[in-house]
Amino acid sequence: MTERSVVHATFTIERSYDASPPRVFKAWSDPAIKPRWFRGPDEWPRGEYELDFRVGGHERLAGGPPGGTMHIYNAIYHDIVPNERIIIGYDMHLDERRISVSLMTVEFRPEGKGTRLTFTEQGAFLDGWDEVGGRERGSVGLLDKLGRELERQARED
Repeated sequence: MTERSVVHATFTIERSYDASPPRVFKAWSDPAIKPRWFRGPDEWPRGEYELDFRVGGHERLAGGPPGGTMHIYNAIYHDIVPNERIIIGYDMHLDERRISVSLMTVEFRPEGKGTRLTFTEQGAFLDGWDEVGGRERGSVGLLDKLGRELERQARED
């Protein structure tokens, strides 16, 4: 029998972006924009992606290294306040194995001409397959990609 365990952890990441709250919010909510930054490492091929951005809607991202383990993100949107807040419940799988269940809150606040984004995750990391440090590093990487996407959009304006 497999030894079962759960580790609970919370982390918060803050970022400032030179883009308005509506523009940053749109990068989270627009199915044409979000997959440009919300994805695995650049060397992974583009995986399956679905976004139904509404309260009760779902999001799914599946991908991984060529020939390697599939990383699967399944989410449900619990709360959306346009340009202010998004609350998402999600679980992560490696192939068929659930490795964590989390609650993610993303807050958007005006900061000068830009946005102060506060990202908070409360996670239950299961059976030693995932850990908070790796999840936090991955989230930092995603928020960095978001920043690059917002910079790209600003150059195109």
